[in-house]
Amino acid sequence: MPHDPLSLPARLCLLAWDPARPGAADTARVHHLVRAGALTELAQRGLLTDDDGIATPVDLDSGAGDPVLDGLLELVRESLPHRWRTWVRLHARVTFDAVREQLVAEGCLRAEKKRVLGVFPSVEYALARAAVPRALREETRYVLEGPLPAAEVSERDAALAALVAAAGLGVPAGDGAGGRDRIAELTGRSGAAAPGLRKIVGEVRDAVSAETAQAMAPARG
Repeated sequence: MPHDPLSLPARLCLLAWDPARPGAADTARVHHLVRAGALTELAQRGLLTDDDGIATPVDLDSGAGDPVLDGLLELVRESLPHRWRTWVRLHARVTFDAVREQLVAEGCLRAEKKRVLGVFPSVEYALARAAVPRALREETRYVLEGPLPAAEVSERDAALAALVAAAGLGVPAGDGAGGRDRIAELTGRSGAAAPGLRKIVGEVRDAVSAETAQAMAPARG
């Protein structure tokens, strides 16, 4: 598949992209989701671990080999210790902007230079390959609702589906207890590789859920 090399935060960014409302992807809610994906991938790669609730780099010399992930890892190393939920929010736009530029370089997004009021330079972003997010959406829906046991889903696909469900991106996640059980299974599968990883993924996912609920609260009122 053409999107297989894309990182977890890049996939989440594309899933959040609505061709009818391209600006909707550039919101705090999506920034937090993309940051959560980057934190999760760093943890799955063994580059971040949990130290009593604190996101902690494992090795000062290692890297992910991905500029977006390495940028976040360097930020965590150089900053005061913070809990996972704080890192989902803190400077989240930095990670989102880096992912967006990465997707432009990959040919998934197109950057178009504009002038606001004919004077002020601006850049608008649009999907260049609509088939990629469409395929991601179908695959995520299959993971959330399909018959495949959670144990047979890849850890990154499980994390993707769990975070998408937490963010309420419009990909059906099932209703009632069955849907909640499936998401819990996928969250567990996301952290199956190492002790403590399930806790990390769960905390990051809960942070996304809380941020999403807070962002949507004014609309409900």
